[in-house]
Amino acid sequence: MRSTDAVIVGAGHAGLSMSRALTNRGIEHEVLERDLVAAAWRSRWESFCLVTPNFLMDLTDQGYDGDDPEGFLPRDEIVAFLERYADGAPVRTGVEVTGIAKQDEGFVLQTSDGPIAAKVMIAATGAFQRPHAPAALVALADVLEVRHVGAYRSPAELPDGGVLIIGSGQTGAQLAEELHDAGRDVVLACGKSPTVVRRFGGHDSLWWLAEIGFHDQTLDMAGGPRARLGANPIATGHGGGHDLGYRTLHASGVELVGRFEGVDGGQIRFADDLAASVAWGDERFDMMMGAIGKLIAERGLDVELPTLEPFVCDPATSIPADRFRTVLSTGGFRPNYGAWVPWRDAFDDMGFPIQSDGQSDVVDGLYFMGVHFLRKRKSSTLWGAGEDANIVADRVAARLGASAG
Repeated sequence: MRSTDAVIVGAGHAGLSMSRALTNRGIEHEVLERDLVAAAWRSRWESFCLVTPNFLMDLTDQGYDGDDPEGFLPRDEIVAFLERYADGAPVRTGVEVTGIAKQDEGFVLQTSDGPIAAKVMIAATGAFQRPHAPAALVALADVLEVRHVGAYRSPAELPDGGVLIIGSGQTGAQLAEELHDAGRDVVLACGKSPTVVRRFGGHDSLWWLAEIGFHDQTLDMAGGPRARLGANPIATGHGGGHDLGYRTLHASGVELVGRFEGVDGGQIRFADDLAASVAWGDERFDMMMGAIGKLIAERGLDVELPTLEPFVCDPATSIPADRFRTVLSTGGFRPNYGAWVPWRDAFDDMGFPIQSDGQSDVVDGLYFMGVHFLRKRKSSTLWGAGEDANIVADRVAARLGASAG
């Protein structure tokens, strides 16, 4: 049986950033990946690109290395960036962890390539791993083909005909735009998502949010545990980045309706709550602009804040199911650590790790990386991985130093 000081499970941006931080501290370790480096990024749809500007990329010892800092990396370039970053790291691809047990002061991991003993284990398998969809979709699947967004690649691979998208966060809005531009009849069932303007005052909106510390918010500052499941502001990086939201989609011809409620007698039903959802998103926009306005005043900047046009729409509350050939569920993902980590009490009722600065509060020697709100709002992103990795690596080093003593 092989042994090492630490094992990182997952070779995405979080696991690779953690590996670099451990290497910098002289800590022997392995990175196990059941697929390929950056597997989760590879699985995104063909036209996927970042919604955060390239200049915000910040892994351990590595920021953006291209010539378009204000741009938005597409999927394949994200993968290539991470492959370059992984060069020289102790990554073993095609190795799946099939079981974990505590042994002495550490762990024994059963893998598809034999057992490994480690003093420390770091779970870096992504912020969310399990597709999530409304329970009412079960009935809809008896009438139409229902796909989760994880199985979507491009408009061309969908059957001809109308498309109903259920879930209107960033992904739902981006795919509604893409499918409409491809000539499809698209209906988007909308929920509550914050409104944002892509650029103003000479900067991207994410620059302004960074300046006011929005993405440095802790979970408590953001409103508590349920904030982990809140939708991100609707945004896109396509075409160099442009405004995307309920107003732009409605103006382009995408039909907007309220929250999906179910199917009844060949009719798909929607709540009469679109106006309320738009108002909710606009309130968050006003809150952001209020905070940014204070920053502008404090710095004496000559910047005019953007405003929103009134939203006018008369949405349907039912649509015949035969208008559609496909339903895309873009309701996101949920944690799924329980599928491979055996200590159920190490996670809260939503499946998130119970931890402090990445160190499990329940299982000695277990650490996490890449969790949404691991430490801050930005923790699961390419923007937050470097900061978190160094803090978690310091905790790992302290534990290994104490055990060595």
